[in-house]
Amino acid sequence: MISWPDVGVVIPTRDRPAQLRAALAAVRAQDYPGRVRTVIVHDRSEPDRSLADGGLANHGLARHGRVQVLVNHRTPGLAGARNTGVLALDTELVAFCDDDDEWLPGKLTAQVRALRARPFAEFASCGIVVLAGGQASLRLAGRDQVGYRDLIRSRMVMVHSSTYLADHCALTGGIGLLDESIPGGQNEDWDLALRAARRHPIVVADSALVRVSWGDGSFYARQWDTMADGLRWMLAHHPDLARSPAGAARVYGQLAFASACQGRRPAAWRYCWRAVRRNWHERRVPVALAVSAGLVSGETVLRRLHARGHGI
Repeated sequence: MISWPDVGVVIPTRDRPAQLRAALAAVRAQDYPGRVRTVIVHDRSEPDRSLADGGLANHGLARHGRVQVLVNHRTPGLAGARNTGVLALDTELVAFCDDDDEWLPGKLTAQVRALRARPFAEFASCGIVVLAGGQASLRLAGRDQVGYRDLIRSRMVMVHSSTYLADHCALTGGIGLLDESIPGGQNEDWDLALRAARRHPIVVADSALVRVSWGDGSFYARQWDTMADGLRWMLAHHPDLARSPAGAARVYGQLAFASACQGRRPAAWRYCWRAVRRNWHERRVPVALAVSAGLVSGETVLRRLHARGHGI
């Protein structure tokens, strides 16, 4: 018979009160049989203390465990906010949910079942529904686990931070906390997933159990310099990524696109050449060249990709 461990949920937030309340309501509406504790971590914004246990009744939110409101006291950004929440928890498992995403019914129960079915598993993900431009796109892994080499070859967008469920001891020990040194917090979730998958494959409850919103409200969207710095950090800190023909070509293609969006044509061409040398059919190369040549805007490319549930 399955045991239902206590789960702590970390929701980092910054100045999105309406989305935050929706995310919290979705967490508290879970049918999970075990106890759930939620930590809301405000990053560079005033904390809403009314969301803590004492104020929830005034907002019509059903009670489902304890809710605590904290301020990020570590490095500003998502990594520091998430780590603040993780270190405030003493639950057996820890889950993440971004403040503009929503868990769908059965998310926690399905993931805990998947974890318990594999004795050595430490980390779980699930499928997602991407909402962008009024369109909904289903993104599934098509398998019940994701390995380290899978994440080296492809970022696998469905292995998304709002799907993460991890063993608390592994997260604070062997896997390690989120890296707060990554420029702008870019790819901190990918870095964490790679470190987790290197120890044990990531278990996947391969149904759409999280609704992920891709919109213009993200504090991290369109910051091309920061995006490029984060990608170069990944290449420098994950040697297997730099050695992978498909993985390196994908990152060089992203760097080419970022350079093209900034109007840095020579840099875009250099990164396109690096991508082609690693993988001649890297699909981001023609897109970056088209943006660099002024045939299409980067915003148009992203809008069309997002509407299909894809990123650059």
